[in-house]
Amino acid sequence: MTQSPPYAPVSPIAPRSARSPLWALGLGIAALLLSWVPVLGLLLGLVAVIIGAVALAKAVRRTQSAVGLGLGGVALIIGIIVLAALGSIASNGVNAAATVSATSPAADLAGEPSIAATTEPTTKPTVTPTKKAAPTVNKPTTMAPAAEPVSLEQQNAIRSAQSYLQFGAFSRKGLIRQLSSDAGDGYPLKVATRAVDSLHINFNEQAAKSAKSYLEFSSFSRKGLIQQLESDAGDGYTHSQAVYGVTKAGL
Repeated sequence: MTQSPPYAPVSPIAPRSARSPLWALGLGIAALLLSWVPVLGLLLGLVAVIIGAVALAKAVRRTQSAVGLGLGGVALIIGIIVLAALGSIASNGVNAAATVSATSPAADLAGEPSIAATTEPTTKPTVTPTKKAAPTVNKPTTMAPAAEPVSLEQQNAIRSAQSYLQFGAFSRKGLIRQLSSDAGDGYPLKVATRAVDSLHINFNEQAAKSAKSYLEFSSFSRKGLIQQLESDAGDGYTHSQAVYGVTKAGL
């Protein structure tokens, strides 16, 4: 009898579902290493989280799936922090440029009245019949108030206010309350007020955004929405701002 030649055993091919944990793990590691890159790390982390979650749902290699899912989540958090930091740096640069341009005209105007006021009395001397010069009267000079220096706490309050406005709409009263309350940021009331007023916010447009937000999730009459926007228990807009916001929202 002829004996059949021996064949080497063929290793089984892993199914596609078994590769998902490896993909999740690899993408999670890559996302963590590239998390400092604003967009790339964020996308890799998101893909790692999705693939890891699918692999966990299929109960395939739970350890690798869980590690990939965790690394992807950490990369997502780091990517969001990096994006927020870049946005804060960009907004601070714009505010610094606006502050410099706003203070330079005030300094030029501050020096002009004193020259006119000091030269005017000396060019018009008066002589009395007794040959004695009349006493000169010093006219008060109007000086523009010098801009108060912005403290570090004030700068932080301004950044906090800008951060809140990026994610929602606020009235002047509501934003000051958020910055100064113990449940919010805890800034002194004077610091919070000055920070909000320095941003020159268009609160009519803020009221319109708030009105549209309410109408997206609930139904209101025109009168009821105006009351919601202007009440202290609601948003705290003025009556005119609330009316403008409701009208702009189309109600």
